[in-house]
Amino acid sequence: QVQLVESGGGLVQAGGSLRLSCVASGRTLSSYVMAGYVMAWFRQAPGKEREFVGLSSTIDGTLYADSVKGRFTISRDNAKTTVYLQMNSLKPEEAAAYACAAGFDTSTRYGDYGYWGQGTQVTVSS
Repeated sequence: QVQLVESGGGLVQAGGSLRLSCVASGRTLSSYVMAGYVMAWFRQAPGKEREFVGLSSTIDGTLYADSVKGRFTISRDNAKTTVYLQMNSLKPEEAAAYACAAGFDTSTRYGDYGYWGQGTQVTVSS
């Protein structure tokens, strides 16, 4: 079992930046075990479907949605069991609840992730 807790959301002006954090915990979670997880970020705005943002895999590297390439960066610190999402040049349409997820496959589909955080809200003012 893995528990995920996100933080770092808030209100930012269009063009601004935010860094989200996702801390993983669990009784048997170690840096070694953490390294085996694919960690992903998804977002969901009201009335819209959940959308893949990006992922980090120790084996396959990082993968981003086309809409965020060049502006968002995912990094991870397995020793701290933490994953980060640095978001730059934010747009109003990117306001959403951002959630991290853990799984074992390098996948952009939310159904492939078995562990989810509660999410953190990002609001982007125009």
